[in-house]
Amino acid sequence: MGIPDEDVALVRSSTDIVALIGEYTPLKRVGRRFVGLCPFHAEKSGSFSVNAEEGLYYCFGCQASGDPITFLRAIEACTFVEAVERLAAKAGVTIRNDSEGPDREARDRRQALYDAMEKSVAFYHDRLLKHEDAARARQYLRSRGLESEIVRQFRLGWAPEGGNNLVRAVKALPNSLAGAGLVVQGNYGPRDSFRGRVIFPIFQADGKAVALGGRLVPGVGDGQGPKYRNSPETPIYQKRSTLYALNLSRQAIVQTGEVIVCEGYTDVIGFFRVGLGRAVATCGTALTEDHFKLLARFGRRIILAFDADGAGQSAAARVYEWEKRHEIEVLVADLPKGEDPGDLASDDPDRLRAAVEGAKTYLEFRVKRALDAEDLRNPEARARAAERAIQVIAEHPNELVRDQYLMQVADLTRSDPGQLRPQLAAAVARQRVSNSSASKSGGKGASGGSASGTPGAVAGTGSGSANLAGRSGRPEDEPPPRDEDAPPDEGYGYRPGGPGSGSAAPRSTTLRVSPGLRAGRDALALAIHEPADMASRLDEALFADPLQRRAFKALASAGSLHDAISHADDEVARLLVELANSDPEIGADQVVVALVRATTQDALTELEAQVRQAQTAGDNARLVRIAPLVPWLKAELEVFGEVGAGNHPPRAVIEAADRLVAWLASRGGEDG
Repeated sequence: MGIPDEDVALVRSSTDIVALIGEYTPLKRVGRRFVGLCPFHAEKSGSFSVNAEEGLYYCFGCQASGDPITFLRAIEACTFVEAVERLAAKAGVTIRNDSEGPDREARDRRQALYDAMEKSVAFYHDRLLKHEDAARARQYLRSRGLESEIVRQFRLGWAPEGGNNLVRAVKALPNSLAGAGLVVQGNYGPRDSFRGRVIFPIFQADGKAVALGGRLVPGVGDGQGPKYRNSPETPIYQKRSTLYALNLSRQAIVQTGEVIVCEGYTDVIGFFRVGLGRAVATCGTALTEDHFKLLARFGRRIILAFDADGAGQSAAARVYEWEKRHEIEVLVADLPKGEDPGDLASDDPDRLRAAVEGAKTYLEFRVKRALDAEDLRNPEARARAAERAIQVIAEHPNELVRDQYLMQVADLTRSDPGQLRPQLAAAVARQRVSNSSASKSGGKGASGGSASGTPGAVAGTGSGSANLAGRSGRPEDEPPPRDEDAPPDEGYGYRPGGPGSGSAAPRSTTLRVSPGLRAGRDALALAIHEPADMASRLDEALFADPLQRRAFKALASAGSLHDAISHADDEVARLLVELANSDPEIGADQVVVALVRATTQDALTELEAQVRQAQTAGDNARLVRIAPLVPWLKAELEVFGEVGAGNHPPRAVIEAADRLVAWLASRGGEDG
């Protein structure tokens, strides 16, 4: 890859791993570690641990482990070099990259697109703020409540009329401008793609500009073309996995655990204006599972701020599936019918905030909409409302949930639950047949294929930009693409990220039964956290477990924990990272005594067996050598008594432990 090892190490040591991971999941200090919910798998109790001193993380639930580079690779699905470069930029570290070949060329092309997009965003933003030809655009934005502060926060811009203002102003290669979707080839050369439009820049979660959205301004030009124009997909911009304003909202999402999903750019801005800066929007495409997976990294409560009723049965089934798979909660904001968040932010900000506070579960919202469509004051309307609500309830996969809502519908429509249950059972059966048929026909569902190319996209009733869609093309458990050319120390050589990497399940290093194994883990953890205190007190002979012995040897032969991890095999590296994120429950003396006692007991059992074998074989010479060791070991073990499990051992016990460590280290052959 061409990045020198010392530069990689400098980036790793210069990165604040707590700050980095804190952008994706809230962390709180517990003792010397930071803990929180794992961003790699759904969980309700925090099993994710971060060792800030060593710059390492470990999940005791899914065994995800690594360093800042490993974390960024796994969470953002980027290559090793991309992760190093991004962390270097954050930390202010200059790295050298002498790599050549196709990988370097591809990264250079992508970087050229990023540069062209950033220069274009800066050009359009400056044009809006300072130039006379943007006066009507500024007036329009003010009429929508978008004042100077919002314009600067979202880096809004103005694309002037005319053919090639951007081409002449931005010093970038024409190929890069065209590759980023910023210019098109006209009869007389390259022409700007966006002309006479307010510009809404679109950024990745890390703040890199990747695309533009443009809106015509009333009264400017001839008003030709679509009202909205969006960048095409490019090597740096994929609509199905990009969310507008996530770069601005993700901190608030992490802090609150909640995200608001809108249809349009001005809707997002409307939520920011009323103090709800945790809103995002899809970028001219349906809401897909890729979006849900992205959002689940930051928050588990997802509020849809658009009309979710018209999405249909196929979309509803996917919402319930995604809720279960990603352990998220999907709700719907209680917006007034016909009102969008952008307008409510100006006309009735309190009502907009109340819509979020009063968000209903997805099923509750749809049942309420079905009932509200009828006048429940007359029997015929109540019957129609009950029938319509039953069809909606049937979409939910949980029988207990369905029955709870059936009882509510029965109360509100003055119906007999016993009469509604057969209707619900029939509706559930019909839905299963429908879902089975849709699955066999390629998963298109009731609404057919997706205009965006995502299987099973479902049209909604709004503007179409935030509707619900089917699964993405990549299998749900497929890991991020691996960079086959990564150097040996990539992620210290152990599995980046969490489960689902396609490799065999990792050996569990959390559940240990034997006292010796437990003591061995504690001893290794202390050797990591307090190496000066433990260096002279441990020996590889104390570790009966082969994995623990290899881990101890890796620590003993390395200059630092990071060196040990870098040169260890995957299993040892994972154990060392796990232990770096573990706090031993007892002190050094107790750990050494417990480990020595367990190892000595094993040695005594072995010697007693050897004595019996020698007696059976009549091997008196061997008996003379090993038989005296049995009573000596028993006497030493008697000194231990009950000390070692928790109480601080007295001096006599510590001295006995030191003698036994010396003996265990000096043993040779089967006789010891």
